[in-house]
Amino acid sequence: MKLFKSLLVAPATLGLLAPMAATANEVTINDFNPAEELAITNSRVDGLEARLNNFEAGSFSETTTASFSTNMYVGYEDTAATAGDDAVVTAYDIQIDLNTSFTGEDSLDISLDGGNAGVSGIDEFDGNQTTVDDVEGLAVDGVAYTFPIGDSTTAFVGFDSDGSSLFTTACVYGGPGDMLDDCGAPNAGITGGETAVGASYDFGNGLTAAFGAQTEAGAVAGAFTEESGDSFALNGAYIADNYGISLTYASIEAVNAASVPTDEENAYTALNVYYTPDGSLPSISVGYEIGDLGGAAATEDEQASFMIGLTWDEVGPGSAGVALGHSNTNENADELYQYEAYYEYPVNDSMTITPLVYTLDAAGDVDDTTGMMVKTTFTF
Repeated sequence: MKLFKSLLVAPATLGLLAPMAATANEVTINDFNPAEELAITNSRVDGLEARLNNFEAGSFSETTTASFSTNMYVGYEDTAATAGDDAVVTAYDIQIDLNTSFTGEDSLDISLDGGNAGVSGIDEFDGNQTTVDDVEGLAVDGVAYTFPIGDSTTAFVGFDSDGSSLFTTACVYGGPGDMLDDCGAPNAGITGGETAVGASYDFGNGLTAAFGAQTEAGAVAGAFTEESGDSFALNGAYIADNYGISLTYASIEAVNAASVPTDEENAYTALNVYYTPDGSLPSISVGYEIGDLGGAAATEDEQASFMIGLTWDEVGPGSAGVALGHSNTNENADELYQYEAYYEYPVNDSMTITPLVYTLDAAGDVDDTTGMMVKTTFTF
């Protein structure tokens, strides 16, 4: 701001000297007091500086932060189930996360998403898709408020949020593939809620317990009423230095295609474990979920999901992983496995390139689906 002051003082001084030269025959040097005029100018500049500082300080709370990321995708998928495959497709998405705290211990989180990444050939990356009638826009993807209750309890309430937001899942596999990123528990860790609430309790020494509930997105009868489709889940976990185990149970009210409850419930139980050995050996994550289907539309009584993944934290300058698994396989049906491998390469602190290759089994004599994709992520 010193340079700003100097730029203002210089023309002001010249402006004062100019009329004095023009009327030198009418005034004497004693009629002009440079020190007094400079003091007045400095006072005005100080007032302007104070106003600018107040504006800057009042624009955002000191505890408010914003983070930005965007992904650029290139993908190719060969599948007999999709017309027009074998084409290279491109897409993008963007995410803006706003976070603020009012007490230093709570957190208000708002997520904004936009993009056109929900197309065959790159949708395995689970990119953001907000294209409606060929118009791409930015949409609110979730609003949640998390706050402590005492020393050991944390609670949250959210909209367009997951009821499992405070759950601890014993899994360290971080693959980018959409099918396997839930670590073999696609249902018990309830997600996609319209209105969600939950709480967790930390017993200390790595032992935690959590509860979550949500109204399914698309329900038209309000939240947690007899007419709404609701889900309730419990989670317990123990996380040690290099291993962890978690158990999750969910009761999910079955709904029909119009999101109307059918008075039936589906129950899911998921077990997850991981182990991270010392040295250069990869970490291993395993997940298994069993579902008891009670919905009237269910053609089978049981459903299962399974996943196993290996992660190497250091492979050259980046990290890598491989995984296999199947999801929501009805009893007596063939287990259609997906196999995937990825490599995550950080070009710099703000740019990461992630190639992914995968194969998905197809039922019967239909050719398997294979895909090759590259995601470039920018954070700023």
